[in-house]
Amino acid sequence: MRTSVSSVVKNGEFIVKHSFSGYFKLFCTSTLQKSVHWGGSIDNVLLEKLRNALLDCKDDEVWGVFRKFKSEHGYPPPSSLSKLICGLSYSLDNRSLPKACNIVFNIAKENSSSLQNDSLSKLCLSLARAQMPTPASKILRLMLMKKIPPKMDILSSVFMHMVKTDAGTHLASNVLLEFCDHFHHFSAKKAEYVYAMSLKPTTTIFNLILDACINVGSSLKAYQIIEVMAQIGVVADLHSVLLFSNIYELNGQRDELSKFKEYIDRVSVPLCQHYFQFYDKLLRLHFKFDDVDAATRLVEDIYFNSGSHPLKSTTDLIKPCMVPIGSPYLLEGLKSQVVFELLDKDSLFHVNGEENLLVFKNGNVILTNKGLAQLVAKYKKSEKIGELSKLLAAIEKKQGDTQDDSICRDVIHACIYSGFLETAHDILDDMESASVYVPGTTYMLLLNAYRKEKMTKEAEALAKQIKRVGLTFDASDDLVVSKCLLPVADSNSAPIAPTSSRQSELTTYLVQEMRKGDNGLSKVYELNSSIYFFCKAKMLDDARKIYRKMQEVNIKPTVHTFAYLIQAYSSLGDYREITIVWGDIKRHTARGCSLAHRDLYELLLMNFLRGGYFERVLEVLRLMKDRGMYADRYLYRQEFLRLHKNLYRRLKAAHATTEAQRMRIEHVKAFRIPVHLFATRALKGFPKMHVLGSHPGSILSPVSLVSFTIQLIFIMCISSRVNNSRTSNSEKRSENDI
Repeated sequence: MRTSVSSVVKNGEFIVKHSFSGYFKLFCTSTLQKSVHWGGSIDNVLLEKLRNALLDCKDDEVWGVFRKFKSEHGYPPPSSLSKLICGLSYSLDNRSLPKACNIVFNIAKENSSSLQNDSLSKLCLSLARAQMPTPASKILRLMLMKKIPPKMDILSSVFMHMVKTDAGTHLASNVLLEFCDHFHHFSAKKAEYVYAMSLKPTTTIFNLILDACINVGSSLKAYQIIEVMAQIGVVADLHSVLLFSNIYELNGQRDELSKFKEYIDRVSVPLCQHYFQFYDKLLRLHFKFDDVDAATRLVEDIYFNSGSHPLKSTTDLIKPCMVPIGSPYLLEGLKSQVVFELLDKDSLFHVNGEENLLVFKNGNVILTNKGLAQLVAKYKKSEKIGELSKLLAAIEKKQGDTQDDSICRDVIHACIYSGFLETAHDILDDMESASVYVPGTTYMLLLNAYRKEKMTKEAEALAKQIKRVGLTFDASDDLVVSKCLLPVADSNSAPIAPTSSRQSELTTYLVQEMRKGDNGLSKVYELNSSIYFFCKAKMLDDARKIYRKMQEVNIKPTVHTFAYLIQAYSSLGDYREITIVWGDIKRHTARGCSLAHRDLYELLLMNFLRGGYFERVLEVLRLMKDRGMYADRYLYRQEFLRLHKNLYRRLKAAHATTEAQRMRIEHVKAFRIPVHLFATRALKGFPKMHVLGSHPGSILSPVSLVSFTIQLIFIMCISSRVNNSRTSNSEKRSENDI
């Protein structure tokens, strides 16, 4: 390739001309290409064409002019480049977004300062709207790396579109944690405080991601986000508390959720219609733990203390309250700032879970049919019918005697329709003792059910009780009874269809709850709570004892059991123990335990990366792929580069001295390929050549010309060396690219 450098004198200074653009295309960086003006006003003409094409929305012409400009002059100036990226971002052509991404990533590889916040924010938002969460997350991470983060309202909009898919939710949650990590890092430096504050996510963003994690079942990641939210001091509002309630319920963390109750019991009346969901989740946890006494106390508080809520907000609840996160028995722990009276009415999401056990109706929180059925079933299984009767009688008296809405009558009828006649009779006796009115139709319904089941002694006893009470029946009562007297189902048949919709629904739920039986999950929740406490307290010997106890009594561990153990070992850097836990997970999975959970797999994968167990890393990656779980390869890549950047880069398996070393080299090599760990190429490692005092269109002084000529000779020498070594390096290129 011929090259020459010539110069002419104009106004006493040298102007450089060229005929060696070929070498610069191959070996010069874009910084050098756009630092020196070649060819007069040709670039201005192309820039004008580029601007006009962008204004006219001619995508094909825009792309053609850009490629021509880049081939001749490098990248356009930052202002033109920003307009180009924005134009491609808002183009109607679906091919424009990938093109814009390629431009941005190519510029980023050269470590150029041409990228601007505004254009990248618009591109990221367009990618999120187009349901392209992976490139959108890459742009966000690039902006974070370049220290040009988007504004929080833009970030919120991007996340709002990303979380519409499972993959986008996982990416958004990881990106949020990275923003928090950067904020925590820079906020410790006084000189970077202003920049750090631009990284601090808002409460709305946290709520958005937490809600998305709940929707995809990512409760472990959600709890991690709650902890980070407390670490960086983001204030939680009403929606946050309700999301916390969902997450704690999914994780079985009853003690943690109970700490919010003392504050929520004092919120103002207008907010009670929202906070009933908190009581719903707490009641669910009491049922999961088979704690009937705690459930009873909660129901009593709901029904009998509802009038204690103030009409207006109290002073202490409109200020941030410090609520501990974690076990209440730990001396040291995180504390979350919560403003319980803070409600964002413009929130973009609505907190709601599965079918509720409680509902807000007519200004009061009451049990739904499902909640009432679970309560009755728990009492019956624990053989505490007397206590159930006391609770029902108290609620009946609180609500007042109404013929249309009687909780006692509905429960007794549901027990009769479900075939639990003795239970119905016991409750009937207790209501009579408590002077609670029960309609005569209830007595007759039970009497005829006894006769239908040929329970003669019980029928005779009830008949005497009816006479003793002095009940009389008119024609309308007989008509009602005749409608209710359907054949009572045996234990194998479907439940009887009651007369009212409420009793029908209550009967259906009661039969379902009684058929569930004892699955032993309450023991799992109790043992998991103990393991969680000991792991947080770094008392791993006690945690291991409980884990071994679970195995001895044949209680199957859950995803949370292993997650707590892994997190504890990880905090101590004991990655070898995590490999042992992984072996237990595989054994329990082979026995039928459902332990395939993305959060658990990602937790394992990150710890295996930190510990250097690449065979296990590949194993987990294969499992995630087989089960269709999204893998955030960027996250794994960054963790690898942080800890093992130069591991076996120039060493091949043939150079290994032992079989173990050979296998390890193969595993590292196999890991590099699927996560696209491309290292910097040889030419990218050269320092960038800048012509002093030059810019596009500048005139070089004699001193600058000498400096430029020296730089040019240096580049030509390097290019000669590269050409001579290209063949010998071809075999090593694949390894250097990793």
